[in-house]
Amino acid sequence: MNRPAAALSRRELILRGPIGPTLARLSIPTILGALIQVTISVVEGVVIGGLGTEALAGAALIFPVFMLTTMLSAGAIGGAVSGAMARASGADDSEQVARVVRAALVIAVGGAAVMGGGLMLVDAHLFRLLGGRGPALDAALSYGAVFFPGMLAVWMFNMIAGLMRGTGDMIRPMVGIGVVTALHAAICWPLVAAFGMAGAAMAVVAAYGVGALGLLGIVASGRAGFGLSGLAGVPWGVIGRCLSAGLLAGTQSVLTVATSLLVAGLIGRLGTAELAGYGVAARLELLMVPLIFGVGAALIALVGGNAGAGQRARAIRIGWIGACAAGGLVGALGLLVAVVPVLWIPLFSADPAVQQVARIALAVIGPCYGLFGLGLALYFASQGLDTLFWPVFGAVIRLAVIGGGAAVLFAVDLATVEALVAVVAAGMVSYGLFNAAALRLGPWRH
Repeated sequence: MNRPAAALSRRELILRGPIGPTLARLSIPTILGALIQVTISVVEGVVIGGLGTEALAGAALIFPVFMLTTMLSAGAIGGAVSGAMARASGADDSEQVARVVRAALVIAVGGAAVMGGGLMLVDAHLFRLLGGRGPALDAALSYGAVFFPGMLAVWMFNMIAGLMRGTGDMIRPMVGIGVVTALHAAICWPLVAAFGMAGAAMAVVAAYGVGALGLLGIVASGRAGFGLSGLAGVPWGVIGRCLSAGLLAGTQSVLTVATSLLVAGLIGRLGTAELAGYGVAARLELLMVPLIFGVGAALIALVGGNAGAGQRARAIRIGWIGACAAGGLVGALGLLVAVVPVLWIPLFSADPAVQQVARIALAVIGPCYGLFGLGLALYFASQGLDTLFWPVFGAVIRLAVIGGGAAVLFAVDLATVEALVAVVAAGMVSYGLFNAAALRLGPWRH
């Protein structure tokens, strides 16, 4: 396979390097990129918060949809593409690498068209179902009117970054997201000042669009270790396999966002301040998920590469080590914010009622992020080993625990903010414990 020396050295590191240092070497750039990327949500939240509580409540309605877009394009379907690239690279199959590249580009365009088009048809009904009304509903609709047709920028950026990470290249995607974040920070405030909530969406679409063009230019130049040559034809077989794995993985993403939507809808029944306060606390998950993805992207490359090279026992060991590292990382951060909520809450709102709800939510949910991180990292590792069924079923259990618990609370008229966030925490705990037990006793037993 005719590849640059850097690409060959990455492959050797994945297959034969010491697990701990190699995992750290591959994870740190993506974690840094994730921390940088979180700035997008923080800046957006701060700027929107300046528009008032109703706008912040509208942002809470749109947030799960944005999270789903990112989770599908980067973590689920994007992760399946990254895993396919990792296995093709691990097997040193240049023809398969080219087919995976073609598949990724087709999936990016198709995924954005289907998802964006579908949301444009149901946005008003969806946001009303979640409890949106009045100015909060108008704010969410204004954001969606720009973001839904423009989400191709997010899909394309994340797909190309996933291809790069599949070869073990974590640096260029990190630099790319740094450019996206810096541009977003520069243009978000003036666009929101000029266009309100629509301006916030414009900033996201424009920043990701520039980032996608930059990564595409690197690939076209051949500096990524793979290129755009020989892209004639549509590799339907590879697309089918990537979508099969990606949609199964995407089921978890949908379930995760459905859980967020369910909780937002339930808390929204208690009032606008309650919805806005929970939205402030829930934005911490947007910080946690990219951090876990930072380790998860490295796990996909390492686990997938070793699985492709026939080293399954090493792949499983890497999966456990990485999942425990991710759980420890976000667990410590969640505990810190639960104990010192002033580090997070004042960034988004000065409203005492909103701050009180956010403090309650963080105090209960924060300490549970460790098990959530463990379960989600096991999901990423499973993309490399093709053992996604159990992590996806874990997401079903999480939704069932939260949905069932909330139904009981409303039935007995005990649905307070404190009780509802306790149910959310129980769902996180059940998710992490189930995933670990199911994989250890099932497909990862060796």
